[in-house]
Order: sequence, then structure tokens, then C-alpha cells
Amino acid sequence: MTRGRLILFEGLDRTGKTTQSEALLKYLNLQGDQSSSSKRCELIKFPERSTPIGKLINNYLVDKSFKLPDQSIHLLFSSNRWELTEQIKSSLQKGNDVLLDRYVFSGIAYSLAKDTERMDFDWCLSPDIGLIKPDLTIFLTTDSDISTSNQINNRSGFGAERYEKSDFQLKVKAKFDIVFNYFFKDYTKSSSATTSNMYTSSDGITTLLKVNVIDKDIPTVFKEITNCVNDFKLVTDDYKYF
Repeated sequence: MTRGRLILFEGLDRTGKTTQSEALLKYLNLQGDQSSSSKRCELIKFPERSTPIGKLINNYLVDKSFKLPDQSIHLLFSSNRWELTEQIKSSLQKGNDVLLDRYVFSGIAYSLAKDTERMDFDWCLSPDIGLIKPDLTIFLTTDSDISTSNQINNRSGFGAERYEKSDFQLKVKAKFDIVFNYFFKDYTKSSSATTSNMYTSSDGITTLLKVNVIDKDIPTVFKEITNCVNDFKLVTDDYKYF
């Protein structure tokens, strides 16, 4: 295969997505430095707050007095993903792996958790139709609502932004279950000797890794992730789309 892999990190706030994605970025670029390959790895965090739309989203997230309809902020999050889609594809075409910290699945789960009238699953998905699907999705999760509440409340800085409320995060967790059941319902568990909780689509093109982060230190979680990433190979240069 000649193009790079699109690898997505998803999960609740403060479950370690940023820590693990930044560690994987460093790990993969170090591997590139030690080989004859000129391929590099890139990390994009959504929302990408430096773009014109991203700056507006940032204001909404950090200033709780800034009011927008739920429909408007959902469409802004989607527009922010579309702002970066050509950059993502260009990097992949150069053979570079691209890591994403949040993407379409978060957009749907967080908006569904608001229980806004007429903002159902199909409505939330529709503005993202046409975006590239990730080749590998790494979902950092917790095994129970109690564990989730304890995990996020004990994280440094939790509560600084609009969605960082433990009761809301529990609702998001339930919506993530709906989202993943929809997109990954036909996936089968991998027989990999090094990675458990890895699921692959029937065509073998896309993969989901679920990592329970409760009672695990950062190196243990990172080891699960790197085992999966090292095992994961593209089977086609073609893209899948939402």
C-alpha cells in the first residue's frame, strides 16, 4: 500500500486521548527516523481551534455565556472537520499516517446526548456524509458508569469547558454505545495474539480497538495501542467514506 493510515482516537473527555495520541505521534515519527522511509506522522485535534470556524467553536466551549442553538454548534463542528479534509487526504496520499483526536463519532454522540428535539441520529450524521472514514478507530472507554464518573472527576482541569460535566459525560457514554453499535455492528473480534478487543469489518478494511482505561497506567494503555497499530496494515489504498 502507498497511502498512509487514518487512525482515530475517540472517547469521553479526560480519558487520555490527547496523552495517548501525542505519545503515538512521537512513537511513529521515531520509527520513521530510524528507517529509510521519509514518511512522517501528523496529529490533528478536533475541534481544530486555529481555523476561522475553530476559533468560533473555541469561544463557545470556553465561554459558557456564549449562546448558540444546538443545531448551529453541531454544524460548526462538522464544518471544522470539512475545513481539514483536504489537508488530511493530501497527507495520507504522501504516505503519511494521520492521527485524529476526535472526529465524526464524537460529533454524533455529543449532540445526541443533548436530547434536542428533531436532532436524531440521522440528522446528526448527515452533515458529515462524504468525509473519509478512519482506517483504525481506537476507543478509550470505561467499564461502568461509576468508573466513568470517578475517572473523569479525578482528572486535572476537568470542568473548565462547557461539556466537562460528569452527568453529561455519562449521557455521552451511552450515546457512544449507540454510535459504535451502528457503525461497527457487523465487525468480528480479531484473533490477534497481541491485541484483545480488536474488531475488524467483514471486508477487512477498517478496524476498531476498544481499550478500557480504568485502573491502567499510561504505559499499559499505550502498549495495547501500539500492539494494535503495529499489527494493523492497510489492505487497499481506496478510501471508505461516511
